[in-house]
Amino acid sequence: MWSTFFVTDEEGHTVAPVAPGAVVGASPGAAAQGAGGLASLMSGRSTFGGNKRRRTTTAGHTMSEAQEGKIKLAFFVAIVGVVLTVLGVGTEFWVELAPPKSFYNNQTCLTAHYGLWKGCTKTLWVADIDPERASCGPAELPGESNCTYFKFFTTGENAVMFQKTTQKNLNVAAAMLAMFSLFLMVMGAICITMSLSKEILFFLKPASVCFILSGVLVLLSLLVFHQSVLAFLASDHTVPLHHELSWSVSCIGCAGAVLIVGGILFLLLVLPYSLWQRCLPQKDSSS
Repeated sequence: MWSTFFVTDEEGHTVAPVAPGAVVGASPGAAAQGAGGLASLMSGRSTFGGNKRRRTTTAGHTMSEAQEGKIKLAFFVAIVGVVLTVLGVGTEFWVELAPPKSFYNNQTCLTAHYGLWKGCTKTLWVADIDPERASCGPAELPGESNCTYFKFFTTGENAVMFQKTTQKNLNVAAAMLAMFSLFLMVMGAICITMSLSKEILFFLKPASVCFILSGVLVLLSLLVFHQSVLAFLASDHTVPLHHELSWSVSCIGCAGAVLIVGGILFLLLVLPYSLWQRCLPQKDSSS
């Protein structure tokens, strides 16, 4: 009695029956049938693997190449905001303070500038200052500079410049807001990296929230710092001072706006449909 063997693929489906001895000296039809069974087996493996990948990525909302390109573009926008934030937070040119250049009745005058972490005073030659400028400065002119870190975070002491005292509570609040915003940027970047590596759109939702909140916190840090400057100027009126916000503040302001735009872009990319496609049919049906 002849026994018949069945070839099955990895899913358990029967591909083709094969009789013993059919390999050697088999007829052309049997050889073709065996070749077809082998091809079916190979295609079954390929289909099995392909279906498995499609099921996995579909459950996680896989992304197309066009979506991946849009995500990378939005991520680039967010990275620009992160770089501007780091540049602004790490520098001390948030505000420049300058008394009148003739206040000391000397050939030199004193100017100061500070940020979240340290303040600097600089001695300038009056002859180097623009004759049309009434106050000492700007701080970019060559001169002898002396920078010291604030003691808000160590001993809790306030800084004194031009007989005026800083408000450490406002300065510490501005610095903490800036640091927390940087933490949210890191979390958002991690979410985008996971989204691109795993090809899952779900991670765009927390990333958009992180970048939008970080942009809002950056702008709040800027507002709190400006209030600290106003409180610093109001602490004493012995020395008249001219103050102006410097280029670090410009970096922070632009960073906050760019981060919010980047977060909104991520939020738009994660929507299952376009807003126009949703709104226009409703207008047509109502008309």
